[in-house]
Amino acid sequence: MGSLFKALFLFLYLSSLFPLHIKAAESFSYPFYHRSRSNNSSSQFQAELANSNCDVFQGKWVYDPSYPLYDSSTCPFIDPEFNCQKYGRPDKLYQKYRWQPFACDLPRFNGLNFLNKWRGKKIMFVGDSLSLNQWESLACMLHSWFPSARTSLTRTGVIASLGFVDYGVTLMLYRTPYLVDIVNEKVGRVLKLDSIQNGNFWKGMDVLIFNSGHWWTHTESAQPWDYIQEGNILYKDMNRMIAYYKGLTTWARWVNLNVDPSKTKVFFLGISPTHYIGRDWNQPSKTCSGETVPFSGMRYPAGTPLAWVVVEKVLSRIKKPVYWLDVTTLSQYRKDAHPSIYSGLHKGTDCSHWCLPGLPDTWNQLVYAALFN
Repeated sequence: MGSLFKALFLFLYLSSLFPLHIKAAESFSYPFYHRSRSNNSSSQFQAELANSNCDVFQGKWVYDPSYPLYDSSTCPFIDPEFNCQKYGRPDKLYQKYRWQPFACDLPRFNGLNFLNKWRGKKIMFVGDSLSLNQWESLACMLHSWFPSARTSLTRTGVIASLGFVDYGVTLMLYRTPYLVDIVNEKVGRVLKLDSIQNGNFWKGMDVLIFNSGHWWTHTESAQPWDYIQEGNILYKDMNRMIAYYKGLTTWARWVNLNVDPSKTKVFFLGISPTHYIGRDWNQPSKTCSGETVPFSGMRYPAGTPLAWVVVEKVLSRIKKPVYWLDVTTLSQYRKDAHPSIYSGLHKGTDCSHWCLPGLPDTWNQLVYAALFN
């Protein structure tokens, strides 16, 4: 119950202490997955999702011998940090699980449908290394349908672009762990909670899939900033969930000011859990290392992450249509799906990212279901 009380306390604290300065929706539409957040119920995006009342984020993992959706050995886009089979993981059972909603079935991913529907379009993932994880997953899912298709791949700084030349479809990635800006100034590296100049690179996309969460709790040498700034005030530090709330509020303002829902569909990938602490699933002596099957209970013992409460609060007040990929619970069950010690990049145990093929493929299937209904 401790995590529940903490989540409730944070929710009430945020409600009373920090007004968003974003007009709260007077009424909500809950189409398809009950996760679309907007007070613009006439938007085409919401209308496309309104044909079903199935909440696809409530379900269970089932064994499916037809999985995975692709072979890591034949996908040229997987970085070493996610290529668990190449770097020695001995088991493959984790690749064989399919997410099954309780009340409906997800459509199976069809790369031909995807490329035809989004011919000539640009799809951008914006966020941290979990966005990289998801971007490479979708690249492999499409490549498996057309392994001989002409592609063009460029990586320059924080931007990567993969084009499926024959269809004119471009998958882009913009790496920015906080969404808001980090600026080098005389005092040092400053995390600016109310600045989002990065957003200039996100304009003109047909689909935007945002993510931010993990980096907000990094401390000391793991954090890439020296100060936090809000307005003209510098802080050496502040409560990280409050900072996260403020940063996401700035992102929400950017969406309200810059997104035309008739031209751009916006997703926000919810909080992706880590599995470093075995007591989260009632096995205190364990981490994700050596785990080979998902958590099998109906309720994950660790409960709701505080960051989830922040996301819920911000998305509940945004004015433009944003589709919340609320993957937290279904991802919490997947203690078996991390690289652990089989990463080609990270030393030690990685219980943050996900093997490919693996869990991010399900995230992309949920995007596919939302786009194609």
